[in-house]
Amino acid sequence: MRALEVQSLTGPDGLAIVERPEPQDDGRSVIIDVAYAGVSFPDLLQTKGMYQIRPEPPFIPGVEASGVVRSAPADSGVSPGDRVAVWGSTCHAQVVAGHPDQVFRLPDEMSLAEGAAFVLNYQTAMFCLVDRGGLKAGESVLVLGAAGGVGTSAIQVAKGLGAGPVIGLVSTPEKAEVAAAAGADHTVLVSDTWKDEVLELTGGRGVDMTYDPVGGDRFLDGVRALARSGRLVVVGFAAGDIPTIKVNRLLLRNVSIVGAAWGEAIAANPALARDIHARLVPLVTSGAIAPPIGKIFSFDDAVEAFRSLDDRSATAKVLFEVNGE
Repeated sequence: MRALEVQSLTGPDGLAIVERPEPQDDGRSVIIDVAYAGVSFPDLLQTKGMYQIRPEPPFIPGVEASGVVRSAPADSGVSPGDRVAVWGSTCHAQVVAGHPDQVFRLPDEMSLAEGAAFVLNYQTAMFCLVDRGGLKAGESVLVLGAAGGVGTSAIQVAKGLGAGPVIGLVSTPEKAEVAAAAGADHTVLVSDTWKDEVLELTGGRGVDMTYDPVGGDRFLDGVRALARSGRLVVVGFAAGDIPTIKVNRLLLRNVSIVGAAWGEAIAANPALARDIHARLVPLVTSGAIAPPIGKIFSFDDAVEAFRSLDDRSATAKVLFEVNGE
């Protein structure tokens, strides 16, 4: 089979498409013919040796994909021919072997392309917004990095759960259009005064929650934009810099900073992923969730998909087509 391989920890330049043996049916794994593979920020970090899970080259990257089940254990919950999403650690290949806890049947309303954008971002959004952030209907949410796959999924899950207004912070007018199309009630461009614009949009009150997958220099204003008793949910550090804060600032309006790591939670409790999936499916069938897809690259151009994340030109979810629909 063809597979994408990290041959050196030098970013996208260290990637190459190679031939590797297909995974074999061991009676315990779900074997999936991959249709589309998603490219995520953890994938990019792994190509640079900067992720917390740091395999030595050569290795096949990829934390999520979609496809059709070739074979499955009887008690896996899926059957040959089912359309599924899978997450794991070696999804950037034509054939993937997934643990049954990491394979999810796709709702009929969702395409295979959307399925490759479904697991990582939307499970993260549900876990971070609700399980860790305690989001309730009617609360206001500020989403940083709102035009990327992580941001658009947070917008859709928040809106689907009845939050509002949902405000998206973006860096360009083009990205504002992406966030608005995902359902953001308002969009704000990054500037020296963006925090003040958020406060104005909330009548001076501030937001109940800031959803922050970016970090860097936007973090502190994300705290300043909170209402009394608001909370900022730390999702990740796409900006590259891990921010710090003097904790006396939390006392000023009784605000909270909450760490939220879906991967750590799933590692500790694998059954949680199926619970979150069951909560997400009604939002798909209702139309609240429809993963925005950015550019779909060919398998031959998979390296360019990684580069689009690296140079921050990507919007929504970036995929590459492996075997197609």
